[in-house]
Amino acid sequence: MMSTLGIIQARMGSTRLPGKVLRDLGGRSVLDRVVRAARASGVVDDLVVATTVLADDDAVEAECAAIGVDCYRGPVDDVLTRFLGVLETRTVDDVLRFTADCPLLDPRLVARAYRVFAAADVDYLTTSIMRTLPRGLDVEVVRASVLKEIDKLAYDHHRTHVTSYIYTHPGDFDLIGLTVQPDMSYLRLTLDTEDDWQLIEAIVDHFGDAPLAIREIADWLGGQPELAELNAHIMQKDLEQA
Repeated sequence: MMSTLGIIQARMGSTRLPGKVLRDLGGRSVLDRVVRAARASGVVDDLVVATTVLADDDAVEAECAAIGVDCYRGPVDDVLTRFLGVLETRTVDDVLRFTADCPLLDPRLVARAYRVFAAADVDYLTTSIMRTLPRGLDVEVVRASVLKEIDKLAYDHHRTHVTSYIYTHPGDFDLIGLTVQPDMSYLRLTLDTEDDWQLIEAIVDHFGDAPLAIREIADWLGGQPELAELNAHIMQKDLEQA
């Protein structure tokens, strides 16, 4: 049997929105929502939150204990080493990478992406090579053995972004870029600024507590153009930026 591990990278430090992963969103922390969505996908055998050794992230560890998910602590900026540290504590075949600033993660998309990855028998799958999903909904799956392999190859920003060495060296790996139709990439549903927060909070206020399908959100926002415009001006950081 193949074993799948979900790793959620989370830290209190954020240049644009410090403490965002533990903000209360509809009665749950943002991190709790990501944990719940990952588990609801039904394809994750085990789940770990990977945070840093900084004192500020004691709060992340405490939240993990409160919501019943394992926590691993490692380097601040070398997130790849953090992931490899988690792998040293477990025997797994595949890793699903999540980030704790995606509280609207769609469990159905996670499940679909993993099924494609498993059926295709590839090294790596991502939904972000040719983006059709909103930021905040992306899914990545990678073989644990490939993460260990790139430890000897990844440098600088590639260690911060964990998997970027793989998709920037496509000739060296067997990878798939998964697209989902219709194209909803015009929406931004990640949490990185106060404007992002206003939009996400409005969505949760409207729909309630349950994890959502992205099509439901997109359809509703189609009739709420003023909400979708709240964060349309936000520029995503370049890959080389931590």
